[in-house]
Amino acid sequence: MTSKKDRRPTIYDIAQALNIAPSSVSKALNDSSSVSDKVKVLVRNKAQELNYRHNSQAASLRKGTSRTIGVIVPKINSAFFSNAISGMEEVCFNHSHQLIICQTEESYAKEKQAVDTLITNNVDCIIISQSIETKGDSHLREVIKRHTPLIQFDRVNQSVSCHQVVNDNKTAAYHAVKELLNQGYKSIAFLGGSLNMHVYNERREGYLQAVKENGMMIPYDYVVADMHNEQNGYEVATTLLNSSLPPDAFLTSSDYIAFGVMKAVFAKGLSIPDDVGVIGFANEPFSSMIVPSLTTVDQNSRAMGIETANIYFTNLMDKQQSSISITKTVPCTIIYRDSTRKRID
Repeated sequence: MTSKKDRRPTIYDIAQALNIAPSSVSKALNDSSSVSDKVKVLVRNKAQELNYRHNSQAASLRKGTSRTIGVIVPKINSAFFSNAISGMEEVCFNHSHQLIICQTEESYAKEKQAVDTLITNNVDCIIISQSIETKGDSHLREVIKRHTPLIQFDRVNQSVSCHQVVNDNKTAAYHAVKELLNQGYKSIAFLGGSLNMHVYNERREGYLQAVKENGMMIPYDYVVADMHNEQNGYEVATTLLNSSLPPDAFLTSSDYIAFGVMKAVFAKGLSIPDDVGVIGFANEPFSSMIVPSLTTVDQNSRAMGIETANIYFTNLMDKQQSSISITKTVPCTIIYRDSTRKRID
């Protein structure tokens, strides 16, 4: 058993040491005007002597707030998500709130567990970007059922009505294809993500719209889904480049997939951008460091994080304000680099 000597000191220990009521200790620690300055000094000195630490969580719960916001993301080490979290943290700090960050590693089971943990910890709000494995929405509906504000960003589940912050993914993909066409490429393949995610469907739709508008005839195997990493990009690009009608450009749904494509192009003995053009998504740090540097779609993730956190403090923190679900869109920006420079025919 834990001895009295080893356990954490409480206000009852301070009260006993000073022979005053626990309620007076509590008021003194909270700087209540109903307690004299003399008692406040005595209580604070004794608290320091006993190494007492204020239980801020319990105090916050008594006030109806924990001053914490839970954030659930697939990968913390992704530049997109780390920058988004940085933006959220800046806003939360300015409002005296803290973030509790959970990583799912693209696991639906871990995502559900993270939601349960955050609910148990009585966070004031849950912000989430869903994992690749996630197909159900019962865990998100449980958040709403418990009257905990829910905000989705980037990878959102459209079946759940709540506040959302997204990119203009369809428009960004559309303009990326137009960029490739303007640079002289004629046969453009699209390597996309999981089709159970709205974000990747939108990028696919933007690609297809640009292809249709420009009267391009593309083989069915030019449009590939469920691509997630560098190895996927390398394998699919190798297959397409060895086909009877190889593409001369690739638009991919991530910079990691694009990097795999570039490795396949070089392995084939081809040149980037002279033989094949490549565009990625997310503007990962390595995209500007590799040779040739990678043209990519910057999702302005820090701005997305700021926008997401602001929704809570502007629309949800004050219960008297409107909680009607809104969707905010953060524009993407194409970063032009060497992997798509203009070719001389």
